[in-house]
Amino acid sequence: MADRVYLDWNATTPLRPEAKAAMTAAWELSGNPSSVHSEGRRARRLVEDARNAVANAVGGRSQDVVFLSGGTEANALALMPGLHRGAGAPVQRLLVSAIEHASVLAGGRFSREATGAINVTRSGVIDLEHLRTLLADGPPTLVSVMLANNETGAIQPVADVAEIVHASGGLLHVDAIQALGKIPFDLASTKADLVTLSAHKIGGPKGVGALVLAEGVEGLEASLRGGGQELGRRAGTENVPGIAGFGAAAKVAMAALKADAARVRGLRDRLEHGLRQTPDALIFSDDVKRLPNTVLFTAPGMKAETAVIGFDLGGVAVSSGSACSSGKVQPSHVLEAMGYRFEVSQGAVRLSLGWSTTETDVDLTLKAWRKLADSLVKGERRNTA
Repeated sequence: MADRVYLDWNATTPLRPEAKAAMTAAWELSGNPSSVHSEGRRARRLVEDARNAVANAVGGRSQDVVFLSGGTEANALALMPGLHRGAGAPVQRLLVSAIEHASVLAGGRFSREATGAINVTRSGVIDLEHLRTLLADGPPTLVSVMLANNETGAIQPVADVAEIVHASGGLLHVDAIQALGKIPFDLASTKADLVTLSAHKIGGPKGVGALVLAEGVEGLEASLRGGGQELGRRAGTENVPGIAGFGAAAKVAMAALKADAARVRGLRDRLEHGLRQTPDALIFSDDVKRLPNTVLFTAPGMKAETAVIGFDLGGVAVSSGSACSSGKVQPSHVLEAMGYRFEVSQGAVRLSLGWSTTETDVDLTLKAWRKLADSLVKGERRNTA
């Protein structure tokens, strides 16, 4: 809606025109991409063009890209015992950072007994010394650390993690879903063995994701078996329109990355400057490298659910740093892992910007926040009177 401000880009992004056009063209095709006739080959061409685009976005090989139903399935497929490089020993256990997405914390195909958690610092960055301690003894390990946190935006030192993990004989999985299109990276710079991506975080359609393997990683077994699609790594007829949209979005996102990141970072800084005018406002992970588009903040007396509703009534779409289940507000597991009390984490609100965010959007958001902040102050006065 033209009269509203959308600041929930980390949840999902608007569909890029280029992705919509690619999907529209794909819907006109009648062939199954596994068929050998002309109609099937045309559909296959769209899938492979998109595979190349996604591979190029992360510096991978097209034959190592597996298309799936989204980031959750991509993470679930990546987390499995038996993965290895060449003649290296297969991984037998899983270590994940305590701030990972729920689809990683679920552990994939590892048993609960074979899964452990890696601590993070107060700033929301993985504790490398704790990782070293965990890897000092035990079998070959798959370690999963996201490149950028979806709540705080904190960027993780995945290259340093990779060196530690590889020295121990293990493999590294990097969930790069929030990072793609926002910061530059590739398989070489992260030194990752497996990377997961999602289309709808970069202007592609919902319901499409990808797992990208580094060259030489072996042992991946499909969790869905059937027709042998995706080189036997994921059965089921490919979602041709969705995959085509993913490929188109990847091309545009990578071409615009540098300019978009610089512009959005300036808007984020403008937004944070305004938020800091509220006494004792707290911006999480502001002392470490973050995504250029992400602000997770709170203020004294703030309740996230109330603030989200207040922003919404003020015409601004934002999200809560707390997960809500069956009407009961739970503390953010990310902020809990960072050592914040429930009283703090229950007030966390995330503002995330994107390529179409404007200065006017930021100013309207700050206007809505000042109105909310005034009501918070009045509420605090009533509570302490």
